[in-house]
Amino acid sequence: MQWSVPEFPDISIYLEALERRILGATLKQLRIENLFLLRTARPPIERVDGRTVTGLRRIGKRIVFGFEGELWLVLHLMIAGRLHWSLPGAKPSARNRVATFEFSSGALVLSEAGTKKRASLHLIEGEAALAALDPGGIDVFAVTRDAFAAVLTNENHTLKRALTDPHFFSGIGNAYSDEILHAAKLSPVLLTKKLTPIEISLLFETTKRVLITWVDLLRKEAGDNFPEKVTAFRPEMAVHGKFGQACPVCGGTVQRIRYADNETNYCPTCQTGGRVLADRSLSRLLKEDWPKTVEAWEERIGRKMG
Repeated sequence: MQWSVPEFPDISIYLEALERRILGATLKQLRIENLFLLRTARPPIERVDGRTVTGLRRIGKRIVFGFEGELWLVLHLMIAGRLHWSLPGAKPSARNRVATFEFSSGALVLSEAGTKKRASLHLIEGEAALAALDPGGIDVFAVTRDAFAAVLTNENHTLKRALTDPHFFSGIGNAYSDEILHAAKLSPVLLTKKLTPIEISLLFETTKRVLITWVDLLRKEAGDNFPEKVTAFRPEMAVHGKFGQACPVCGGTVQRIRYADNETNYCPTCQTGGRVLADRSLSRLLKEDWPKTVEAWEERIGRKMG
């Protein structure tokens, strides 16, 4: 499996699966097997043992578990963290296990592949403290077109940077920004302040449509099972992870922009008027405007949370 940070569609399906399994259940014991996972010392992590799950929510790309007494566990899966579910009495079999949440209804296992353990878990007390962890990106399903436009054009960045910045938009990362921009037929390096009102409206509607389409697809794929195939590299995607392959819309060759560890995929015919984005001026633009990796945003926010 190829790894990447789970984004809005993946987190949404995780939350739906978790609600069916643990909402109203008791967390009998939380066992952390990699101490680096836990990024907070107060309140002590043992405080959640024996408490009932009262709610589940999303903050950006994080999964938030609410417990009685206004305690919140905030989990960021980062690149290689994944969740697995076992029924009561069954032995959890996930490899690379870093934590086990033993509920009255079953066991939730957090695994993390690779040698770099970046997943994080915070225990927060109180709604106000939880709100302070939100990087501030807007939920595109909860705002108007004008509010979307105001955030998008407040600063002059490339569209790729704007869509993936968690301070601007909530839950959108490298994979789905590629798919959104391809569906909207917009260049990833188009500057936000150069967008026309029509292009802004198109991007607003396309962003919602692409995200909800993928939520529906992933929901259908998982069915009643717990989602196990969480990856941002899927055969149904139009351009993300498809460098060198044919664009499903026009048949042209999908190209990529690479900077540091980051890669953006796009179709020149559909998005850039046939121009391949590979000149020196583009490299300078990327260096000035893009984070070195999308994950770098997440790590920076994680350090603030800690």
